[in-house]
Amino acid sequence: MNKPIQVACAVIIINDRYLAVQRSEKMNLPLKWEFPGGKLEPNETVEQCIKREIKEELNIEITLVQQLTRTSFNYPNIDVVLIPYLATLESGNLTLKEHKQYRLLTKEELNSIDWAEADLPIVNEIQHL
Repeated sequence: MNKPIQVACAVIIINDRYLAVQRSEKMNLPLKWEFPGGKLEPNETVEQCIKREIKEELNIEITLVQQLTRTSFNYPNIDVVLIPYLATLESGNLTLKEHKQYRLLTKEELNSIDWAEADLPIVNEIQHL
């Protein structure tokens, strides 16, 4: 059993909608949708990780609002612990650096896309906020 990878992600609210990003064909879980984020680096807090990853991947600054429930998922080749934070857009123009596309979805639209399995409990939690 591998040690699970700690991944921080941001549920970013922009104009009362939730930002979802689609993984590129070259990434693991190709074309699946997810909340943006990435792996924690050594000696980095979850909050630092999310802000760094969002800046690197999307070229925006965010404000963290509250931590949501951690989820874990065992993919065939990797175990992931996902640490989600609700966040709002602070500044910047959204530019995709790694992902194929993005969508801004209402709560009702969240179930209309093909999410990565680890993100599904977060989608469910948001719909009940």
